[in-house]
Amino acid sequence: MIREVIGAALGEGRKVLNEHESKLILAECGIPITREIVARTMEEVVEAAEEVGYPVVLKICSHAVTHKQDFGGVHIGIEDEKQLLAAYDALSERAKAQNITPAFLVQEMVESGVETLVGSKKDEIFGPTILFGLGGIFTEILEDISLRICPIEREDAIEMIQEIKGYKILKGYRHIPPADVDALIDVLLKVSALVVEHPEIKELDINPLFVRERGKGVVAADSLIILE
Repeated sequence: MIREVIGAALGEGRKVLNEHESKLILAECGIPITREIVARTMEEVVEAAEEVGYPVVLKICSHAVTHKQDFGGVHIGIEDEKQLLAAYDALSERAKAQNITPAFLVQEMVESGVETLVGSKKDEIFGPTILFGLGGIFTEILEDISLRICPIEREDAIEMIQEIKGYKILKGYRHIPPADVDALIDVLLKVSALVVEHPEIKELDINPLFVRERGKGVVAADSLIILE
């Protein structure tokens, strides 16, 4: 599956995978992803939302849009068909204005967990590296990250998690229950193995990766993979 997805993109002459393609690769590695359906028409969007179950998220799904939030390509917390159709119209108009013919991603709404970031970038000297930090708005505000050269072992993953300042949140703080750190460690190890085994991957970003409370695992809500 991984080589097929990568090969198909390179065969089309593109190096950027869309979100769904990126998450198919994660899922193949055993990393949990959101329930989601790719749709291309208004009718398919409506059917997909009914199958996924409200509330849903509606996103632009195109390799031409790498930063969906900046593009205005994400509508969250959609509660019913009326809101869904309004979001569909807004995204369609935005895509049309940019001369983009998109697919749409209808995705479950993830409403619990600590938002984290797991990423990888290939360094010219050291090869693939792996990055971890708090995700969502905290990524740019706090710049609180840890970094290692791949491949990493379990002890490396534990150190990466514990050395960020935001580790206090993952341990549990006031009304925030302790997070499933074991599941997070597993994701770090799987991402490290993925980028080592597939040198075609230049960059990988999972943001946010929701880390749920202890024993309930993690889920990747968004991802981007760029190829060499």
